[in-house]
Amino acid sequence: MAKKSVNEKLQKKIFLDKKSSWHDLKKDQVFKFADSYKKFLKESKTERLCIENVVKVLKKNDFKDINTITNVKEGDKIYKNVRGKALLAAIIGKNPSKWQLIGSHVDSPRLDLKPHPVYEDSGFGLIKTHYYGGVKKYHWVNTPLALHGVAFTKEGKKVTIAIGDKDDEPKFIIPDLLPHLARNQMERKANKIIEGEELNILVGSIPVDDDKIKEQVKFTVLKYLHKEYGLIEEDFAIAELELVPVTNPMDIGFDSSLIAAYGQDDKVCVYASLMALLETKEPKNTSVAFFADKEEIGSVGDTGAASFVLQNFAHDYAQLTKLKITVSNLFENSNAVSADVTAGMNPNYKDVHDPSNASYLGRGVSVEKYGGGGGKYSTQDAHSEYMQYIREILDKNKIAWQTGELGKIDLGGGGTIAMFLSRYGMNCLDAGPSLLGMHSPCEVTSKADIYSSYLFYKAFFKE
Repeated sequence: MAKKSVNEKLQKKIFLDKKSSWHDLKKDQVFKFADSYKKFLKESKTERLCIENVVKVLKKNDFKDINTITNVKEGDKIYKNVRGKALLAAIIGKNPSKWQLIGSHVDSPRLDLKPHPVYEDSGFGLIKTHYYGGVKKYHWVNTPLALHGVAFTKEGKKVTIAIGDKDDEPKFIIPDLLPHLARNQMERKANKIIEGEELNILVGSIPVDDDKIKEQVKFTVLKYLHKEYGLIEEDFAIAELELVPVTNPMDIGFDSSLIAAYGQDDKVCVYASLMALLETKEPKNTSVAFFADKEEIGSVGDTGAASFVLQNFAHDYAQLTKLKITVSNLFENSNAVSADVTAGMNPNYKDVHDPSNASYLGRGVSVEKYGGGGGKYSTQDAHSEYMQYIREILDKNKIAWQTGELGKIDLGGGGTIAMFLSRYGMNCLDAGPSLLGMHSPCEVTSKADIYSSYLFYKAFFKE
């Protein structure tokens, strides 16, 4: 073997080694973690279902509802459920005056029902929808859908609805136009191929056998809902009902190295950070996991990261721990990670990326200094000191990581909850797996990146 030159040795030292993280991971551990993640994801398609499952896991691991206790001590585990759609959980550290916080979001793009959704046309019963979050609307046609959510009867009874995910249950669908008659449709721009008002769901076709009823199929649809759930048409204006893809998480590739599933943005980070929290023992600083809602529409509302829900929890925390500093000082002392996904290099659409500044599936957790779009709008731009702090954690724990940008500068971009966490004065950056097909009904992740993200979150909590 030829002896390496001085320059070759120097190159090895100063060049960034971009390689697959699979070389250094134990595949049996990665696949085992991925299998448990797929089970969680299958049962957590909506934000409400996700929070329900998080609560179950926390209770099983001895976390106490903050509303049932009056004080805490080092090592205690607590959580606060915010309207069943957001949640904060914490393990009290030796130093309660500093948080290691990881925030993720439980909502994903979907179709919501309009306030007056049920109508009849051409012999069909249909339901009108309003899409939620950034979607390519044409993804949602000819896709089997399940209906989930809650409603209230006129008498005030809460009703939970879940139809379509079980094999023996009916599904719902938006029928697309056949190509034989789609000449005009195909001339539309991509964002107009399917209009928002064309996202109407087939829900029935059998008319009631009664000539005195004018809308006979609509009648049978509403009759079914009244019989099964006690609902009347007016109740839809009160309800929160969502349509999500029926498809369950599945392995992709001959080597089963990838996962395709709906809702991985951002439940992959929810699960990875939840598992990391459960495995955190005797943390130096208090470990906090924040599972927020409404990120896909700007983190608005009383369960979104832009609200004061985190600040409210901090005041509760200060009272329980008898904190000797102000909440504002607590925030300024703390470190945070916005656990969210990013765009991975797509081999079919490489032109939207700067290849040297893109994340690649299989190369580990992607740590991003900033997100946003254009001139770094709608983002948090982490300080160099904090980036170094994070790099030291990654390197010390031998965790595969990479960094990049969401895409070429002027093509678009996207924000996360990082900008809302950082406004409290805490350090913050984004870190999570990269995805293909983000915001589609079937997103793709690498099992290696999921596991690397989990390892990073666990190491971050430990710090």
